[in-house]
Amino acid sequence: MSSTVLIVEDDPATIELVRLYLERDGHKVIAATDGLEGLRLAREEDPDLVVLDLMLPSLDGMGVCRILRDESNVPIIMLTARAGEEDRLAGLDLGADDYITKPFSPRELAARVRAVLRRVARDALEEGPAELARGAIRVDLRHRMVYIEDAQVELTPTEFRMLTLLMREPGRTFSRDQIIDRVFGYDFDGFDRTVDVHVSNLRRKLGEDPDRPRYIKTIYGAGYRFDDA
Repeated sequence: MSSTVLIVEDDPATIELVRLYLERDGHKVIAATDGLEGLRLAREEDPDLVVLDLMLPSLDGMGVCRILRDESNVPIIMLTARAGEEDRLAGLDLGADDYITKPFSPRELAARVRAVLRRVARDALEEGPAELARGAIRVDLRHRMVYIEDAQVELTPTEFRMLTLLMREPGRTFSRDQIIDRVFGYDFDGFDRTVDVHVSNLRRKLGEDPDRPRYIKTIYGAGYRFDDA
């Protein structure tokens, strides 16, 4: 079954290049050339994935990402000329699932799209219990919802995968490389701080004290583990 990919990019030539490669992979491609139009299409068409430029007219990509994250868990790949580490971290902090800098290889972008969609499909079909419960945290795996007591917590797809990975094996320490492999995939081309950013966001959403987290513990020099004691 083909997936629908929304491209939000103000350069028509880039849109057509990306469209060519994604349609070769069998995806349906829709496009917008400004941020507000991109939001409208995301709401109306409910795409399976969004490729999002940062520098857009009417509403920039950071603003679009922030609003989409408030409204849905659609996977987002940022495509931008901003190559600095701080820009990458800012995008990931808002909930982007991947980040590709210009100039870029359209073949690489198509591969990243395939990888993200594979992860989403794998997560949906992953065998295991319908629910995980540790301490005050409850994860409904079938409906991909997380609760603290009875209050729902909104997580990005990446944060959800990370939390369920850690909760499935409480007490086990996962290295950053193991988290990258299990959560982001073998073809991830990022950096170790990406994991730290997602852990920081996850802790904040779970209401953790950043200096004395109850659930997601930092094991210095080793990685992270879930502790519900």
